[in-house]
Amino acid sequence: GFLEDGILVQDISRTRRRYLGSWSFPWDVMAVLPTELLCLLPGVPRVPGVPAARANRCLRVPRLFEAFDRCETRTGWPNVFRVAKLMLYLLLGIHWHGCLYFALSAHLGLGVDPWVCPSFTRLLRRYLHSFYFSTLVLATVGDTPAPQREEEFLFVTAGFLLAVLGFATITGNISTVIVNLSAADAAFYPDAGPVRRYLRARGVGGRLAGRVVRWHQHLRAQRKLPAEREVLQHLPRGLQAEVAASVHLAALRRVGLFRSWEHGVLRQLVLRLRPQVFGPGEFVCRRGDVGREMYFIREGHLAVVAEDGVTQLAVLGEGLYFGEISLINIKGNTAGNRRTANILSIGYSDLFCLGKEDLAEVLAEFPCARAAMEAKGRELLLRMGRLNTGAEAAAMAAEAEAERRLRGLEVALEGLQTRAARLLAQLEASALRAALRVQRLEGRLR
Repeated sequence: GFLEDGILVQDISRTRRRYLGSWSFPWDVMAVLPTELLCLLPGVPRVPGVPAARANRCLRVPRLFEAFDRCETRTGWPNVFRVAKLMLYLLLGIHWHGCLYFALSAHLGLGVDPWVCPSFTRLLRRYLHSFYFSTLVLATVGDTPAPQREEEFLFVTAGFLLAVLGFATITGNISTVIVNLSAADAAFYPDAGPVRRYLRARGVGGRLAGRVVRWHQHLRAQRKLPAEREVLQHLPRGLQAEVAASVHLAALRRVGLFRSWEHGVLRQLVLRLRPQVFGPGEFVCRRGDVGREMYFIREGHLAVVAEDGVTQLAVLGEGLYFGEISLINIKGNTAGNRRTANILSIGYSDLFCLGKEDLAEVLAEFPCARAAMEAKGRELLLRMGRLNTGAEAAAMAAEAEAERRLRGLEVALEGLQTRAARLLAQLEASALRAALRVQRLEGRLR
């Protein structure tokens, strides 16, 4: 197929017309012509003439490069493909150089001196010797017989020059592969080196530096990608939602709050979530801290601990959420926007983080989720003794009074709008009558 306006066209007739009108068609035709049949003509040497007669096959080289480029951009292992392609070029170069060496040896005479190819009876042995000799020359090992004739000197010198060029090409390609591997790691995973150097420069190390290293090792081992927003930032928002949903939607549906939500709603929500990974013994939040995010547990276990940081009051597992009490306005909450519990990661915990502004947008769009969160938060505040029922009742009464006044204002506003419309109609009628009287007076004066 081929691309037309970004759409893959696979219609055979259209593909055929496009190929026949392209520049590739005449080159492909010339490349497959059976030109080796020319060797059957009288007076043409048979065996030496075949390679030269098949030189038109080299016209396929641009198509080969095109195929390599397409495979490299589509394969899931581009660096492995580049190394394999480089090894193919290397072996092909040695093969061609060995063929030239054997042709020169046959021209000078097989076995006439130590430099040329010996006159083995088996063709395979001749090829292996030529391949081995070319490998020594192109690898600049130097363990080859000394040339005896001018042709041999020129051949060895040209081989050494090609070897220098080949080494430069191989070094450049290998360095490119290494740089690409490092760039891929840097794009997805943070580097622990700057943090370790910072701790060493500040005279801090030991256990803290070890925790930093183990956290980075866990990210790589479990293929956790904390920098997803930076990776997807150049995609359009719709495609970002598709990619993020394909990665996180299954885990998001395991959260009890989201099980009844529609697929389209979750696709928009997943763009607001930020993955975060916490290590063993690390506090996700502490009691009394100002709350700025809420968390959904994707993997792992977290403990609600007492003030001593050791006693476990409860264990939170996959599919649960916490931290919403300090973000939503629960009436009678004496803690305000402060955290009400200490949450400690037991092992490595993979969480979804939702910011305060994003949570406000979600709750404004989905009142059922807000009601569920408020009910759960009120239950927890009652259990911890941080819910002032009197203040809650007063707040509810004040809210009811405000709603009553608001309804009264709406009714009064509707009455004013009705009166204003009536007055406007009377004004327009009076203006129309005045205009008619003016017209009648003008008619009498004329």
